[in-house]
Amino acid sequence: MSSVTPAPEVASRPLRRDAERNRQLILDAARQVFAVRGVDAGFDEIARAAGVGAATVYRRFPERSDLVDALFEQDFDEMVRRAQGAAAEPDAWTGLCGFLRWAVELQARNRGLAQVLAAAAHGSERIERDRVEIGGHIEAVVHQAQQDGVLRPDVAALDLMLTTLLVAQVGAADDPGARDRSMTLVLDGFLTRRDRPTPLPSSPATEEDLSRILEPLRRPHPASRPR
Repeated sequence: MSSVTPAPEVASRPLRRDAERNRQLILDAARQVFAVRGVDAGFDEIARAAGVGAATVYRRFPERSDLVDALFEQDFDEMVRRAQGAAAEPDAWTGLCGFLRWAVELQARNRGLAQVLAAAAHGSERIERDRVEIGGHIEAVVHQAQQDGVLRPDVAALDLMLTTLLVAQVGAADDPGARDRSMTLVLDGFLTRRDRPTPLPSSPATEEDLSRILEPLRRPHPASRPR
């Protein structure tokens, strides 16, 4: 009979709990960092925000696309549902406007998500499939709105998605008024005709709004900073 006492099976459970705790800390920190800095923010910065070592971040997410997938999976699921809803709306123009306004606010609150949505270089094949599906639904809505004679025939779905990226830069993240005003102006420009201009919500943009948009452009590129 062996005198060696087998190690209890439960011994590894605290490690699994710690690993899951660290994973959630990293995701929470990455969401905050990416929202402000974008998805190119360094893993060291995310590690500091999470209160863990950089090695822990790399161990949990060996590739940046792994972190992007885990972080934005639910956001892309919601975007797919919203795009499907826009395509199912009986009035194509109403469905299109609702989706575009929602997409502007989503991107305004999260710079990282806006980057992932715009660039195929970010995320995995799964996110790319979602991006393609979203684009397909919006193309269908655009086509229907053009068939209805409401949307200009020379407008493409990509024009509209680019517009959301640009308008999302207007105003502070927690102040949608300026974006609502800008989006109203833009959508009026996409119409084939109108009896009168759509009343503008909110007040005109201010110098502060302009400075907020231009501030990132004033910062020196990392490669140009003195060492």
